[in-house]
Amino acid sequence: MLRFTKMNGAGNDFVMIDNRAGDLQLAAEQIAKICDRHRGVGADGVLVLERPTNGATFRMRYYNADGGEAEMCGNGARCFARYASHVAGPVEKLSFETPAGVIGADLQGELVCLQMSEPKDLRLGIKIPLGDRTLAAHFVNSGVPHVVVPVDDLENVDVRGIGSAVRHHELFAPKGANVNFLKRRGERQISIRTYERGVEDETLACGTGVVASALIFAATERVDGPIGVVVRGGNELKVGFDKKGDKFQNVTLTGPADFVFEGTIQL
Repeated sequence: MLRFTKMNGAGNDFVMIDNRAGDLQLAAEQIAKICDRHRGVGADGVLVLERPTNGATFRMRYYNADGGEAEMCGNGARCFARYASHVAGPVEKLSFETPAGVIGADLQGELVCLQMSEPKDLRLGIKIPLGDRTLAAHFVNSGVPHVVVPVDDLENVDVRGIGSAVRHHELFAPKGANVNFLKRRGERQISIRTYERGVEDETLACGTGVVASALIFAATERVDGPIGVVVRGGNELKVGFDKKGDKFQNVTLTGPADFVFEGTIQL
């Protein structure tokens, strides 16, 4: 029997597992079973707490619902920070290593402020051929690769159809990219909807997508932060940063991380 904790960050839900002992090896099909909403716990992904190898407080491993390991997950990282503090002893600050770099976390009650890794590969004004049309978009890697598509009608955009086509497009091969649809709400506020690779569907929130969309908005609209980002689940997250020319530094993501329940599952 595998013990777990269920958490959610702005509607993005996760299963948290403590593997500091290092004796747990999960196969992709087992992770997919855990995330199955009909036959498992149900989640957008699984986060595993491990001992660090490079001087951080912990190591975080993130697996998408299809069982594949990903570099980073912003909403998951906030949940991971609260979970680590819960199971390993209460702290206000901690750090954890990920394939995207070391992430710092400042716990503020039910809110967590993450110090994100430095974004890279910013590309503005890219054109994506899709059949008989060309999609105007932007790209940035905010820990994982993200395409950002500005739209006028966020409610009626074909998130699944366009999202899947862009996610699998040859421009972003072989790993693909997440796809965010962005609508301006104010001078420093936007709304987004996100198609997540690995989940292969729209999710209620995506932390690295929030960061990517905020940075793209700041770059194209030439505004400073913080940027408020309203996600599909209804929460508003805050993205802070220092902007120097076309470079972003000291990027932070602040939002909720909530415990849901604990339990066991037989794999």
